[in-house]
Amino acid sequence: MDYRIIDGLDNLQLSDIVRLLRTTYWAEDRPAEVIETALRHSHCFGILLPGDQTLAAFARVVSDGATMYYLADVVVDEAWRGRGLGTALVDHIVSCPAYAPLRGILFTRDAHGLYRKFGFDAPGDRVMVKTPKG
Repeated sequence: MDYRIIDGLDNLQLSDIVRLLRTTYWAEDRPAEVIETALRHSHCFGILLPGDQTLAAFARVVSDGATMYYLADVVVDEAWRGRGLGTALVDHIVSCPAYAPLRGILFTRDAHGLYRKFGFDAPGDRVMVKTPKG
């Protein structure tokens, strides 16, 4: 499959990212303003298809640059799932020199198999999460 991995928010369209995130269980109700703020504080990646430059996949990373990164909002457009785009995108991100030596963290309820390919694992009872109220 022919595609191009894009590195950086400046090379992606906000409306395309919002469209993809609205198809997910975790961000379907996230306001566009919140999405934009999160993106501006993240390292963004996308997969564009040739021709019409369709955004077929997206992910973002938040990191302290020294010890850890948080992989977030990994999504593949439903029309393009099953073609290896999610695997290609995660592989690209975890192989980046900025992130390869760091501890990666993510949350998922349904894509454990994908992330295990790249060394992510559930560490048992060591993870704690604070969810905001409201």
